[in-house]
Amino acid sequence: MKRSLMKKHILVAQSGGPSMVVNQSLVGVALAAREHGCRVTGARHGVQGVLDGAFVDLSKVPRPRLERVAATPSAALGSARMKPSPAECGQILAALRARGVTHFFYIGGNDTAETAHLLHEAAAAEKFPLACFHIPKTIDNDLLCNDHTPGFASAARFVALAFMGDNLDNLALGGVKINVVMGRHAGFLTAAAALGRQHPGDGPHLLCFPERAFDPERFCAGVAGVMACHGRCVVAVSEGIADADGRLVAERFSGEVDAHGNRQLSGSGALGDFLARLVREKCGIPRVRADTLGYFQRSFPGVASEVDMAEARRAGGAAVEAALGRGVDSGSVTIRRKPGKAYAVEYGLVPLRRVAKNTRSMPASFINKAGDNVTPKFLEYARPLVGTLPVIGRI
Repeated sequence: MKRSLMKKHILVAQSGGPSMVVNQSLVGVALAAREHGCRVTGARHGVQGVLDGAFVDLSKVPRPRLERVAATPSAALGSARMKPSPAECGQILAALRARGVTHFFYIGGNDTAETAHLLHEAAAAEKFPLACFHIPKTIDNDLLCNDHTPGFASAARFVALAFMGDNLDNLALGGVKINVVMGRHAGFLTAAAALGRQHPGDGPHLLCFPERAFDPERFCAGVAGVMACHGRCVVAVSEGIADADGRLVAERFSGEVDAHGNRQLSGSGALGDFLARLVREKCGIPRVRADTLGYFQRSFPGVASEVDMAEARRAGGAAVEAALGRGVDSGSVTIRRKPGKAYAVEYGLVPLRRVAKNTRSMPASFINKAGDNVTPKFLEYARPLVGTLPVIGRI
């Protein structure tokens, strides 16, 4: 649907788990919209803020302040995990109509795309000409139609650095160290732990992905084998590991689910403690430790990927350009890698329904045949995103 550029009013909000670069997308929207002469409003805590009438006028925020916000992790407007009911969709649309909002931009993952899709469908049913756009964000890197998503590269950099440090600690003291990494359906972040290996024998020595069924006996045998070879073992485990029947291992420790029906996996060290206890009992290894990287992966200052920051900003701008420059009325922004040896990406737009709700997994070509390590193909994929890592010295 084509629209005149007169009297455009953009509302932007953030949803789902924060990331180190989600504010780059927010500022990308605000600045691009201001260049088009549009009014820009932010909603606090996603669509809940629309219902609560919690708004921020972004049209008047000075650019230097916006740039400081862009470089700051987490979600500056606040976030939410809310799937609006049909009645709530009606209330949200009424609030947007009352404020004269013509364009709605929602930054987040697949559940956020689902909410944008629900609102767009509801608006069409009401004959309310509201343009709805989803801007990608998820550290899990599991959005369909994308090569990778803003937030992943910075979280992957954090994970790689964390494992580099933990590998050095384990090298000094020995034993088994298990680290649980975020990733419900996809093992991209867990795989990123392998990016920090620089010397023969560096950990992580074993990786457990959601894409491969978790078998306790095989897991313990793998740990014992690494111990026999290296005298120590570092393990990277996705929080989303599941058994052969598809049941999440972490389900036995948490019954909490969010508004979109997702089981709560983070915020507890129970999975790591379970695996550490399993290794002690099955392998007879006295020194076994476990940590959960947890929420540190999302909003840790100072380690954001340069590529990630730039691409997150451009993703916000791409949404505005599609809406105001080309007059498109809905869609989800995508990031796709261009063919060739030199790293480059292009931005596109797909229908909201193609990204909404569903997720993708790590390609089989990124996981070795044994299912406990990455392949060179994954390292080639991830290194341009994460950037240069510190060089580790050895005596």
